[in-house]
Amino acid sequence: MKQYLKLFALGAMLAVLAGCASKVRHHEQKDYTEFRKADPKSVLVVPVVSRSVDVDAPDYFLSTITVPLAERGYYVFPVNLVKHVLEDDGLADANLVHSSDTSKLAEMFGTDAVLYVTIERWDSKYAVVSTVTTVELSYVLKSAEGQELWTRKEQLAYDPAANQNGLIAMAIASAIEKAKPNYIPLARQVNSTAIASASLGLPAGPYDAQYRAEPQAQPQDTRRERKRAKKEAKREAKKEAQRQQSE
Repeated sequence: MKQYLKLFALGAMLAVLAGCASKVRHHEQKDYTEFRKADPKSVLVVPVVSRSVDVDAPDYFLSTITVPLAERGYYVFPVNLVKHVLEDDGLADANLVHSSDTSKLAEMFGTDAVLYVTIERWDSKYAVVSTVTTVELSYVLKSAEGQELWTRKEQLAYDPAANQNGLIAMAIASAIEKAKPNYIPLARQVNSTAIASASLGLPAGPYDAQYRAEPQAQPQDTRRERKRAKKEAKREAKKEAQRQQSE
């Protein structure tokens, strides 16, 4: 019996360790030549295409994207207003918006660049005493003429059981996460990492003090920011889980 309990505990620990790991990708430093030529000052975020079964994912995501773009120094058109204007113009379907002519979208709002985002993953998977919540997003920024200026793909996973001691505590934390997955903190951190990370994110915009004066960042800076974002997401999600438990 003791042997079975040990095997069960070992399996639970392995599930937790697997769930806590974010997908690591090795990137080279991006070429910003076209981006510098276009020199965008405003960004239009169009409705997102979602590959998730969660019907609320696109609206939840839109609530997280404006702040990191604005903090990077860009004027961001109000996302909800943009969505309503496009719906009134017959573009209620996000897939239709993404397949539309970028220049026409840019002309409609008078923007310098259009950001297309695809939700690749927005799910929560339960295994033994572990519930892993994952957010994965793809970004494509195009100029008003339709020239691709910047692309990025970022993923972050969170397992609340990893912060607990003991199988019972892990099971409780996992059940809470399964009932109400904490997507918002993860989406915020994915956006922050994708947009602001050195060498791979968006260069500082005209409303940022570092505009046109950013030093060349080294690859280790990106790894450091990746670790920081991971820790921050875990802290935010843990706080939210504690708040839900107290309600």
